Amino acid sequence: MMRPVILILIVILGVLGVSSLFVVNETQYAIKFQLGRIVKSDYEPGLHVKVPFVNNVRKYDKRLLTLDTNAEDMLTSEQKFVAVDSFVKWRIADVRRFYTSTQGNERVALNRLDSIVKDRIRNQIASRTLKEVISEQRVTTMLDIAREANVASKEFGIEVVDVRIKAIELPDDVRESVFRRMAADRQKEANLYRFEGRESAERITASADREVQVILAEAQRDGQTLRGEGDARSTEIYANSYGQDQEFYAFYRSLQAYGNAFGGSSDIMLLDPKSEFFQYFSSEAPKQK
Repeated sequence: MMRPVILILIVILGVLGVSSLFVVNETQYAIKFQLGRIVKSDYEPGLHVKVPFVNNVRKYDKRLLTLDTNAEDMLTSEQKFVAVDSFVKWRIADVRRFYTSTQGNERVALNRLDSIVKDRIRNQIASRTLKEVISEQRVTTMLDIAREANVASKEFGIEVVDVRIKAIELPDDVRESVFRRMAADRQKEANLYRFEGRESAERITASADREVQVILAEAQRDGQTLRGEGDARSTEIYANSYGQDQEFYAFYRSLQAYGNAFGGSSDIMLLDPKSEFFQYFSSEAPKQK
C-alpha cells in the first residue's frame, strides 16, 4: 500500500518541481504574476523559479517586429487624394507598461500603433504639397512620422524604430497631370541642353573659321613672299643671262612673246611679215644692236 502512495507523491513532487521552473530566452520578455498582480518583469535570460498555482508567467517577443499597414487615401495640402501604403518597424521597450496599457493583448497594441502611425502620416501628408510628397522630401517626411509616432507610442511601452512609405499611388487624373508636368520638365531640360549644344557648336565653328582665315592669310603672305623672292631670283637670272648672251636672251624673249600671242587656235593677227615682231621667222634674223 505504501509503494503506490510513494510513487504518487514522487509524481506530484516532480510535476510541482517542473511547474515551479520557467525559462526565459534572449529574445523574450517575461512577466511574473501573483494572483493577477505583476510582481516582476525584469528577468534576465536563463532558468527562473515561480510558485505553482500562485504565480503565472507570460512571455513577449523583444525582437524588432513589423506592422504592415493597409493602404489608405489621404489628402495633401492642395486637397488632392493620394493612396499611401506603409509599414512600421517596432518593438516592446517597456513590457510592464505594454501589458498594463493593452492587457497584454498584442492585437490591441497593433491596432493602437496602426492608428498612431496613420494619424501622423495623414498630418504630414496634409502639410505638404503633392510635389513635396512624391519628391526627395519623402525621406524627411518618413523621419518626421517615425519621430512623432515614437513619442505617441511610449505610453503603450512601444518604441517605433522606423516608418517607411512603400508606395504613394495617385488617382488617374492626378497621375496624368503629374506625368504631363514631368514630361514638360524633361522637355525643358532637353531644350536647354540642345541650346547649350548649339551655342557650343557655334562657338567652336566660329573659332575654327577664325583659325582657318588666319592660316590662309599666313599662307597667302608666305606664298606672296616666296613668289616675290622667286620673281626677284628669276629677274636676277634673266639679267645675268642677258649680260652673258644678249642674242640668246632676245631670242628666248621672242619665243615667249610668240607663245603668248598664238596661244589660241582661233587667234588671228594682221601684221607686216617684215615687222620687228617676226624678225626670227626670216631667213636672216637681225642682229642685236
